[in-house]
Amino acid sequence: MICGQDTLIERVGRRAGFLFAYFFFTTVLFLIVTVLGKMPVSWSYYHVMGVTFLVTLFGVVARRFLM
Repeated sequence: MICGQDTLIERVGRRAGFLFAYFFFTTVLFLIVTVLGKMPVSWSYYHVMGVTFLVTLFGVVARRFLM
């Protein structure tokens, strides 16, 4: 494989790694916030997913804006 070439396997691996890291971070954040009691009682895992998605979306928009 030639370094620097954007192949299909690299793109799929990058996206799969991002999704794995996203769900791992969201799960760890949910567990920490739940154990510390800092989350509203009515919130669930999906609320934490939404918050982390908004932070991720902001980061992607900021990166594209700054390019």
